[in-house]
Amino acid sequence: MKIDKGLIGGSTTLLILSLLKERDMYGYEIIRELEIRSDNTFKFKEGTLYPVLHRLENEGYIKSYRDKGDTGKERKYYQITSKGKKQLIEERKQWNIFSTSVNKVIGGESHGFSTL
Repeated sequence: MKIDKGLIGGSTTLLILSLLKERDMYGYEIIRELEIRSDNTFKFKEGTLYPVLHRLENEGYIKSYRDKGDTGKERKYYQITSKGKKQLIEERKQWNIFSTSVNKVIGGESHGFSTL
């Protein structure tokens, strides 16, 4: 099932900061990790991801640096900052409130509805 881009767009900061909290990653690695962990639900293209990374960097949530990876090829890596870690906490709080509220409205599993 293809997910509406509007739904994904509202959670990109949360998703990217969550990955970068675990370890520094380069762009394609972020794309691949999002696909793997979401069972191919989140399929970002480079043209979609890089503007988000630049925005997060401009906001001070992440910083970038160049380094050689395992293959010896130089790549641009992204690293979460302390400001980004604080923002991640806020993003998680907002997500928890949002997802709980949506589930209450649509009648999630706790209300005995498993499908629409």
